[in-house]
Amino acid sequence: GLLSIIQRLKGSPEQELRIVLLGLDNAGKTTLLKHLASEEVSTITPTQGFNIKSIHSHGFKLNVWDIGGQRSIRPYWKKYLGSTDLLIYVIDSADQKRFEETGQELAELTEEDSLTGVPLLVFANKQDLVTAAPAAEIAEGLRLHTYRDREWQIQACSALSGEGVQDGMNWISSQIMNRKK
Repeated sequence: GLLSIIQRLKGSPEQELRIVLLGLDNAGKTTLLKHLASEEVSTITPTQGFNIKSIHSHGFKLNVWDIGGQRSIRPYWKKYLGSTDLLIYVIDSADQKRFEETGQELAELTEEDSLTGVPLLVFANKQDLVTAAPAAEIAEGLRLHTYRDREWQIQACSALSGEGVQDGMNWISSQIMNRKK
């Protein structure tokens, strides 16, 4: 878990963490990543493969892997999970027709041996849209309360405006700091 990560990072001047950013296509993963990197988010194209960005936050260097969410790419997600310190899963809160599909993908991910005990942050994205389901309703539908093998948090956000994104990053920071104590 994070304790071994912190022990591994002890003594290094800059602490690095590997974060994998997943979710179905069009959930807002790349917009979220660009927002975190303080980049322009007005024109985003679908990710074909993956994007990697290093972001400095709360005294840590976060190496964030944004992996495409198209159905044809999802079987390859597992190849990117090794040495993951934290999983961020992004959901389009306004695309209720795909809630079941995204829930199945998340459930399969959390069963991966390489993610055992890895903290999970779910961003309930696109909360700026009137058709968005509330984060609590999404958490219930995803059955997040049944996840006993890891710390998890669901955070309502809008990757486009940035609302709620910093709250999610604060949760990540608190997870790291709590494990460090």
